[in-house]
Amino acid sequence: MRLPNGYGSVYKLSGNRRKPWVARATIGWDIDDNMNKVTQKYAYIGYYKSQKEALSALANYNENPFDLSNKASTFAEVYDKWSDIHFEKIKDSTGYKAAYKICEPIHNMKFAELNLNHFQNIVDNSGKNTPTLRNLKNLINLMYDYAIVRDIVSKEKKDKVKYLDISKPGNPKALNRTKFKDNEVDRIWDVKDDNIYYTVVLMMLYCGVRINELLSLEKKNVHLEQRWFFVADAKTEAGIRVVPIFKK
Repeated sequence: MRLPNGYGSVYKLSGNRRKPWVARATIGWDIDDNMNKVTQKYAYIGYYKSQKEALSALANYNENPFDLSNKASTFAEVYDKWSDIHFEKIKDSTGYKAAYKICEPIHNMKFAELNLNHFQNIVDNSGKNTPTLRNLKNLINLMYDYAIVRDIVSKEKKDKVKYLDISKPGNPKALNRTKFKDNEVDRIWDVKDDNIYYTVVLMMLYCGVRINELLSLEKKNVHLEQRWFFVADAKTEAGIRVVPIFKK
């Protein structure tokens, strides 16, 4: 479909992308008197999953034009553009997506206007555990790298992210766990023959496996003579984790 001159354009990027369709608007003209040539100047509106979405965004822009400069980009817009590039390079983006959801209060704020206080408030009120907060801090750092290259923010802004304090996680679903004392472990050994479940507790104490890992363990994966077994673990390259069987 041919669009009117000066209206802008919609086109599809190559490769397997989450949002391959681009909408860009005409924001001016470059005139080359020597070459007797006029060239359109474009600014990108956004990236979209379908041609229909991109055309709709372009139509909305032409009806109600808004500032398309990089410095007007919101946190959500920077995330969308950054993730389109970064997620193609990694195997698992789950952690980053979860961290982005935590930032919902600042999604619609201009990225250039965000500061350390905004991010610290997100951390302090997230109620999340340490691994999630590490992902959040890493996400913010990577988004700043993207924003610096594109002149959305200065490098000095990113330098302050290192002061983001994630040392006080507060997962409301976390359990208050206490380590077994030596005399408590001895008591379990004393009664282990009275009930099979005492043996299960000992296995978990000495092997460090999760409950679901122990319950799903198959005999074929247990090697008693060599004193080890393996469990499924998607986080390892081989998809399994070898667990040694310790003696008392």
